[in-house]
Amino acid sequence: MTMELKGRHLLSLKDYTREEIQLLLDTAADLKRQRYRNELGTSLLGKSVGLVFERPSTRTRVSFEVAINELSGDALFLSSQELQLSRGEPIADTSRVLSRYLHGIVIRATNHDHVVELAEYSTVPVINALTPMYHPCQALADLLTIREKLHELEGLKLVYIGDGNNVSHSLMLGGAIMGLEITIATPSGYEPNPEVTQIARAHAEANMASLEITNDPKAAVEDADVLYTDVFVSMGQDKERKKRLAAFLPDFQLNESLVELAAPHNIVMHCLPAHRDEEITDGVIEGPHSVVWDQAENRLHTEKAVLALLL
Repeated sequence: MTMELKGRHLLSLKDYTREEIQLLLDTAADLKRQRYRNELGTSLLGKSVGLVFERPSTRTRVSFEVAINELSGDALFLSSQELQLSRGEPIADTSRVLSRYLHGIVIRATNHDHVVELAEYSTVPVINALTPMYHPCQALADLLTIREKLHELEGLKLVYIGDGNNVSHSLMLGGAIMGLEITIATPSGYEPNPEVTQIARAHAEANMASLEITNDPKAAVEDADVLYTDVFVSMGQDKERKKRLAAFLPDFQLNESLVELAAPHNIVMHCLPAHRDEEITDGVIEGPHSVVWDQAENRLHTEKAVLALLL
């Protein structure tokens, strides 16, 4: 199984099987235990990984740099403004050159098609660290966190409340592949991408899972094991802020009243950064159901697994 992942790209979880995602999660759990024993890995010894970022970042940049360093590799942060990409060099040319220097490329981009093109011309693994369409590394951390807290994945009810964005897309795909019951609750007009929804439904049918899209958050959260939300206004959507907040508030805010409708053992998740008292109340994110900080930490461990297995 390990050899099957070596050399693979990670652009979206839709390209991975349940067994492959299970391997990534199991490896992440092992690497997490090693870190708590102060044991450093050597999976990337003698290897250099480029971090190409087109957007500001806290968790993604820090977790990937630390992950690479703790696996004994070298991380090179490459702002897109410092590369010839900013002056019009074709993505294909950049990809072919970087492939000659690096052992892997991690990219956080403003256009998913650019990441697909980068991977097409790259001879080393390309890892999607966030695009407007997908956020697979976040979803892997989410799945690891759910498994840690609730001791299983298959059959759990996960309800995502908010914008049908990249995070919801990756949750739909990862959750469907791993056998969860997924519900996405959004205001009308803010549902997930129809093409991604169709792919996720196919995975759900193949894996004895389910996927529901609804505009009723109260009905959605009933008996939920996992409650999840993300910002209502993402980077690049500031001009839509007033319109978006009017559509989402107050009904789609993850607040104490919604949490009470879920299963008593429910856990609350947020991929961060959070706009407190917009998509989630301060009381909920700091409350007893919140696992947000464990979830953020698990970005490090799952990214280590991705790097170790793909590179």
